[in-house]
Amino acid sequence: MAIFHRALTVLAALVGLAASGSAFAGMGQPSPWQLGFQGATPVMEQITDFHTYVTIIITLIALFVLALMIYVMVRFNERRNPDPSRTSHNTPLEVAWTVIPILILVAIAIPSFRLLFAQYDFPKPDVTITATGSQWYWSYEYPDEDIRFDSIMVPEANLKPGQPRLLSVDREVVVPVGANVVVGLKSNDVIHDWAVPSFGVKLDAVPGRLQQTWFRAEKEGWYYGQCSELCGRNHAFMPIAVRVVSQDEYDAWLAENKTAAIDTEGKVAATQD
Repeated sequence: MAIFHRALTVLAALVGLAASGSAFAGMGQPSPWQLGFQGATPVMEQITDFHTYVTIIITLIALFVLALMIYVMVRFNERRNPDPSRTSHNTPLEVAWTVIPILILVAIAIPSFRLLFAQYDFPKPDVTITATGSQWYWSYEYPDEDIRFDSIMVPEANLKPGQPRLLSVDREVVVPVGANVVVGLKSNDVIHDWAVPSFGVKLDAVPGRLQQTWFRAEKEGWYYGQCSELCGRNHAFMPIAVRVVSQDEYDAWLAENKTAAIDTEGKVAATQD
């Protein structure tokens, strides 16, 4: 009984940790001994809630089946029933084991469809970005602001204090906090995948097609992701970095990058003359 009680305690603790969601997760990147999901957007919160909800359902189903198996083994073993029952049909039981799973699936389907709708019902964008995958880096464009740049991983030898290995880039995506950001995805060569766990975003960048996803980061900070499609030899070395800042910082960043772009164009024009 002591072992059984201890097992129930551990199970209850695990369910509690799962239900606590992103409270035990790292913010923006994986962290040691992480439990739960990273989360910084409404969609990711829905994903976490849905995961917890389904985890509780499957745990209850598993416990029910386990209890049923133990009951059957104890109650209907050969020693207790030397004369086995000849019952072949039980209409109420057959109706129950058909209807109850249907109801469980409906209970799972409703929040699942709600989550899919939230992921693919794009709001009016405050910021529009185009991300282009290449072997092996990302290129970004802010079409409304005429800003373009490549984002390349920082080699381990060049990392500064606080920069995470294999996730830091030389130029990160910058977006304002609380803004609806629509990201268009495409590829120059093979299939890549733009995935940022904290945003609940994971979508393929396919050659010859423009796909779209969106996010709204509600906390300032750095958020990291990686290409999640096997795109070739250096697949593991094309990370994604997004810096979420205040609106004032974002406006200052836009002004700085527009000025840099104008200076570059001027130097190119002077060289050609």
